[in-house]
Amino acid sequence: MRTRVRGWRWRRNPLRRRCDVVEAWTVLVVAVLLSVVAPLVGVAAGLHAQDRAAAVAAAQRATRHEVRATVSDGPPSAFRSARGHPYRAEVRWTEPGRGTRTTWARVPAGTRAGATVSVWVDSRGRAAAAPPAGAAVVRHAVTVGVCAAACAGGVVFLGHTVARGIALRRRLAEWEREWARTGPRWTQPRA
Repeated sequence: MRTRVRGWRWRRNPLRRRCDVVEAWTVLVVAVLLSVVAPLVGVAAGLHAQDRAAAVAAAQRATRHEVRATVSDGPPSAFRSARGHPYRAEVRWTEPGRGTRTTWARVPAGTRAGATVSVWVDSRGRAAAAPPAGAAVVRHAVTVGVCAAACAGGVVFLGHTVARGIALRRRLAEWEREWARTGPRWTQPRA
């Protein structure tokens, strides 16, 4: 029956090798890196991503505006049967000082000609995507933070795997040297 002794690598023991001590310290460093550094990397990356996404959203809100437009023509017959899918249609709106403008924009499914829809347009009057809302910025920041923390944890695990492989090779080399020294005493016939 095999019993497990906790902390055997830390105790003074004539069978303890140098590679055992290095491996014990490696496990301790990995635990600290995974519990402290990886979450900090995730938080820092998430905060940075939130700042950048908020700046991009503010810049988009400065260059885009929402208009109430009228759908000029209804959907083609092929899109009438597709339920729930938005489609592109020509929309028309009037801007003060610029007159009537038209563009192609995505409108909700089921919108008929003459219906009024909200459309985001850029400074040239072309249809554009709506700027990201606060919730989208937070979701983006959380996603980036979680991915950064996971990548940091993966790098730590990869480093730990490499360190364990090196320790195993050295341990086997030490065993080989010890056996070369003690093996002849065990394998020679006694007279």
